[in-house]
Amino acid sequence: MRRVGILVGREQTFPESIIKSINEKGEGKVVAEMVTVGGIRLDEPKRYDIIIDRISHEVPYYRAMLKRMALEGTYIINNPFWWSADDKFFNYSLAAKIGVAIPKTVLLPQHAYIKDITSESLRNLEFPIDWEGIVDYIGFPAFLKPHDGGGWKNVSKINSLEELWSEYNQSGTLCMTLQEGIEYDQFVRCYCVGQEKVLIMPYDPSKPYLSGMQYVTIENYLTPELHKRVEQDVITICKALGYDLNTVEFAIKDGIPYAIDFMNPAPDAELASVGEYNHNWIVENMTDFILKKLEGEIEIPEYRWTAMLNPPAKTAAKVTSKSAKPATLKAKSPVRSKANKIKPPKAAK
Repeated sequence: MRRVGILVGREQTFPESIIKSINEKGEGKVVAEMVTVGGIRLDEPKRYDIIIDRISHEVPYYRAMLKRMALEGTYIINNPFWWSADDKFFNYSLAAKIGVAIPKTVLLPQHAYIKDITSESLRNLEFPIDWEGIVDYIGFPAFLKPHDGGGWKNVSKINSLEELWSEYNQSGTLCMTLQEGIEYDQFVRCYCVGQEKVLIMPYDPSKPYLSGMQYVTIENYLTPELHKRVEQDVITICKALGYDLNTVEFAIKDGIPYAIDFMNPAPDAELASVGEYNHNWIVENMTDFILKKLEGEIEIPEYRWTAMLNPPAKTAAKVTSKSAKPATLKAKSPVRSKANKIKPPKAAK
């Protein structure tokens, strides 16, 4: 029996729907359920083949627990090592390098620091900041937002240098970015599952977040050419970041889709918020993706330590061979060589 665990926060309808869908389509070969954990032992055995993570970005205990489960071979959606290593500014920079249109963006030093940080700790920082140079580059309107966050938290629209200073002075220890505000003609939010299935949803970011009013239904909202470009940009981004589930937002101006937010590995999927069609789409496609993963041996993402824990058969045979005279020394060499050739995991970005 293959097992799928769901790790959730306050959401209700998506966990219920995905559990029901997997159990029905799994036809008795797969069971999906809520994850229950307490104290995690160092030698904790494998419990699940796959875990869908919806909340570890806000609960450090869950993130640490998922990394431990990944060590036992559990496939986590989304990978906790890659997710921990990402931030939005890095993602903007990466996307720009791989050909996706990104608004002009500047990473800003923090306004405040923890008490142990003194002026001597910050001797490498330029002071004062060249605010006029930054504003000349970005222009107005602009958006001030955390370099690592989501849910439109701590996001401010800026129309002047005075507004920028006022909002920045209230940002505390958050590391912020200032990004060009695209006065868009169209706006879309896109689900992506398995780095290949894409649903493009017309979206109104001016409506209250999670209000159920943001997702709108408009037939033929994008031209076929623009639809194809957006779809391709979504897949390109998610493949680069290694996310099996994500949402990507585009502000479209003069036919150019600018990717403005695409680090959402636990995207909203609640029925009342995203609407019945979008909710059903994400449940169905996530179910199909998971069941396909479970058809055979699940390919676990490659980490630096995998060569040490699970050496290739040829190497393992050398380790156990009694014919080689200095068996121990000969076994170590190919293991070390193989490990050195493995490409760094995406968490080492």
